[in-house]
Amino acid sequence: MARSYTKQDFPLHKVRRYLEPGPIVLVSSAWKGRHNIMTMGWHTVMEFSPSLVGCVIASSNHSFELIRQSRECVINLPTTALTDTVVGIGTTSGLEVDKFERFGLTPEAIDGVEAPAIRECHAQFACRLHDDSLVDKYNFFIWEVVAARAARTPKHPETLHYTGEGLFIVAGKVISRRSASLLAKEPD
Repeated sequence: MARSYTKQDFPLHKVRRYLEPGPIVLVSSAWKGRHNIMTMGWHTVMEFSPSLVGCVIASSNHSFELIRQSRECVINLPTTALTDTVVGIGTTSGLEVDKFERFGLTPEAIDGVEAPAIRECHAQFACRLHDDSLVDKYNFFIWEVVAARAARTPKHPETLHYTGEGLFIVAGKVISRRSASLLAKEPD
């Protein structure tokens, strides 16, 4: 039987601790000879085919204009091996330093976009802007993933999930509840 919990009021500005939708990613971008990397903790899968991903990029972020002008980026999935790098990238301005150089990361080409992927990340998703109708009002970009690469192993990497206030949760443990009816609902 499922356990019930006693609840108490919780600060509204901290709900992200429970609702953060996915792993921390590193978003790489390039425009007119400049490039940058930003740490992102909020993105959401919006559609399976075409593969659409939505995310908010603050207009105050150095990457915002690079991404807005180029209309593309690469979403890179780091593992826990890059925890300190993820934090460092998130607390450093690309206006002041070359983040690839500062954090010892290797830019590499990926099909479909000019923005560099990050070789040291477990997976890379090249994205082109699909819909910018919410950018002016909410800084919300909707991307179409046009190319994707992932390491063969591990199949389920340990990824970081930010809960705020400098704390992360690590994902990687797999619990299977596979069934024919559930698998029939998944796209191929």
